[in-house]
Amino acid sequence: MRIAMWSGPRNLSTAMMYAFGARSDFAVVDEPFYAAYLTQTGLDHPMRDDIIASQSTDPNVVIDELLGSVPAQKPHFYQKHMSQHMIPGVPRDWVSQVTNVFLIRHPARVAASFSAKFDNPTLEDIGFVQQAELFDQLTMLGASPVVIDSADIRRDPETMLKRLCAVIDLPWDPAMLQWHAGGHADDGVWAAHWYGAVHRSTGFAAAEGPLPDLTDTQAQLADAAMPAYEKLRAAALGS
Repeated sequence: MRIAMWSGPRNLSTAMMYAFGARSDFAVVDEPFYAAYLTQTGLDHPMRDDIIASQSTDPNVVIDELLGSVPAQKPHFYQKHMSQHMIPGVPRDWVSQVTNVFLIRHPARVAASFSAKFDNPTLEDIGFVQQAELFDQLTMLGASPVVIDSADIRRDPETMLKRLCAVIDLPWDPAMLQWHAGGHADDGVWAAHWYGAVHRSTGFAAAEGPLPDLTDTQAQLADAAMPAYEKLRAAALGS
């Protein structure tokens, strides 16, 4: 099985990669289109040069790797993807060949968390619209893509991960609930900037509290993302 997990930034995406990476039957890859995305957009992200040097900048090469031999000859392959990386210059037709799951988080939490690490983010930076586009693409092809909300996972990790495994026809493995502190061997080079909290963790954080207070700019960003979030939330496991 090849799982493409689609999220935006600050969506519990790294913790989910660690959960699948804790299984002995999974290889994982961390944001394989990041270098291609930065090269084609010219965006100045933290550690830009290091990221571009660490991966292929040709999206077709990346796709061949995603659909080719699974690393370390593992039975399954977990692919952590950022939806915002799927810009017009990156093909999307390959997604019909993998099991697609959409990981979502309330836009207010994303706006607050991402703004703390990245100056002046735009709607295009946080992936909600691209998630909805990919969801629609798969639905039009007759697929039934899976959606899971990070809030539900943090509220009850075991129940939600068991539910996710069941719906994608993957045997449950309790190893998904715990990992070693300090990161994963397959972290992207950008981990030094983004992954501090999850590197200190050994499992999923507790349930989230009330929504954060936002600045006017953050609130505008969250409001712009709400229609896409609400669309996917309506299809989420447990809804």
